[in-house]
Amino acid sequence: PEPTSQRGIVCSTEYSHPGVVQWIYYLIIRYCRSSSRVLQNQICLALNSERTEADMDTHYDPQTTVGQLVAERPGRSRIFETLKIDYCCGGKKPLAEVCLKRGLDIQAVLEILRQADAQADQINADDVDPDTLSLTDLADHIEQKHHAYLREEFPRLDTMTEKVFRVHGKNEPRLAVVRQAYCDLRDELTSHMKKEEKILFPMIRQLEQTDGPISFHCGSIANPIQQMEVEHEHAGNALATIRTATDDFQPPEWACNTYRAMLDGLAQLERDIHLHVHKENNILFPKAIDLEQQALAAFGQPKD
Repeated sequence: PEPTSQRGIVCSTEYSHPGVVQWIYYLIIRYCRSSSRVLQNQICLALNSERTEADMDTHYDPQTTVGQLVAERPGRSRIFETLKIDYCCGGKKPLAEVCLKRGLDIQAVLEILRQADAQADQINADDVDPDTLSLTDLADHIEQKHHAYLREEFPRLDTMTEKVFRVHGKNEPRLAVVRQAYCDLRDELTSHMKKEEKILFPMIRQLEQTDGPISFHCGSIANPIQQMEVEHEHAGNALATIRTATDDFQPPEWACNTYRAMLDGLAQLERDIHLHVHKENNILFPKAIDLEQQALAAFGQPKD
């Protein structure tokens, strides 16, 4: 099939809105072979906006091999997985050649790489000061930012840790430790998030929004908080096990690109969970307990 650029789509491929990248992934994958003018225009509208000055300073060579692009920045593996581009066994092929064979517009793909790299550079930057948020807003922020990230990232890392262990476990026995620790972490945090979203966070929102005496089925709000903190400690132990078993997420010299992408993903997972737990243990939970104590001091225990 012809690339979209040869089918009448003329895009400047310049945009700067961070949230547009995932939408473009979908459009390119779903519609790159379509001749619909409406759909073509949707792609162009997504791509045709002002590129930032920082993006303009970075050179992306379409003749660079897919494997080299991932070796330079393992986080790019997410893009290639979404576009169904083999960066491991097929990593020796130039990006331009791969895009041509898959019917993808090379300039659109390069622009997605630029935007994703820019987002990755800011991965540790938080867009809010959690200490300034209300308890309701902070709970919402944790769900929308950190819980959403885990639900998106867990399936990807599950596939990668299983594949790397299966392929390379004989050469590196510690990959069995990584795989088991990851599965334990995934299972506990999946259950953990449901308990926060269905039980603890609604209690915190109710506590903040009620102007009067309040009681909970579990007694003090400190009780479920204590359980959440125990589970946070379990998660921290699992992350420490993974870090130790991967030599601080450093790949061996012989590691393939999937191996390197797995380590990059695990390192990012650790950073996000540490920030996530900090917001809960050090800000949300103490403030919720303090607010409950203030309500008890002001109104006393509610009458049955």
